[in-house]
Amino acid sequence: MNNVAKTIEINAASSKSLEDAIQGGLRKVAGTIDKVQGAWVSDIKVRTSPNGDITEWRACLRVTFIVD
Repeated sequence: MNNVAKTIEINAASSKSLEDAIQGGLRKVAGTIDKVQGAWVSDIKVRTSPNGDITEWRACLRVTFIVD
């Protein structure tokens, strides 16, 4: 039998770091979807304070999982 994979797009954010945003997004998806196989970051954004400090990291992820 052949495997079928599906890809969804999610957005995740963290005030701590880009890695924390990505990890948090993947954990959230893995909590509701089985057989997550991988992800790629398709976009990175930041929010800033008026003086230019980064206040939030944002990542757009494409997450792939196996469909039963």
